[in-house]
Amino acid sequence: CNRDPQQIQLIAVSKTKPVMAIQEAIDAGQRRFGENYVQEGVDKIQHFADSSFASQLEWHFIGPLQSNKTRMVAEHFDWMHTLDREKIAQRLSDQRPAGMPPLNVLIQINISDEQSKSGITLAELPVLAAQISTLPNIVFRGLMTIPAPEPDPERQIAVFRQMELALEQLKGDYPQVDTLSMGMTDDMAAAIR
Repeated sequence: CNRDPQQIQLIAVSKTKPVMAIQEAIDAGQRRFGENYVQEGVDKIQHFADSSFASQLEWHFIGPLQSNKTRMVAEHFDWMHTLDREKIAQRLSDQRPAGMPPLNVLIQINISDEQSKSGITLAELPVLAAQISTLPNIVFRGLMTIPAPEPDPERQIAVFRQMELALEQLKGDYPQVDTLSMGMTDDMAAAIR
């Protein structure tokens, strides 16, 4: 794709995987892990907290988040990919412990307008971005999407281009915005491109 490999980060989705499998991935050089379930993720973060490589690990919360679970995400994770409402952003900011760096957050976009998926529309993005960008203990870093399954690589690319354009537009108002979280096993090549 003629992309600089340093611009691309692989997040290994470790939900439901045992800590031994995560250790194998760490031993192979993987450092970023994504968890869908708050308590399971916290347990894994705590398991590796005393390891010699703990400071090298990044923990990403990638699942839907209920307001009663925000404290655990705020206290343990480095990234939150599924932000879709101001209330959750406010709680994450309020509950982030002093002494921890701000929590990196991504706004989830429902790019395929699927009723079964979380996220906001691109039309709603300017309002939510403005609301969360002033909160003190989170940093608005970009956008996340999980598009509807699409077997045609060209159509996959077209969907991801919409996200790329949305991110570029945000950069004018939010210079810290630098991240697109998108692409899974079946559409990873299109996302990288």
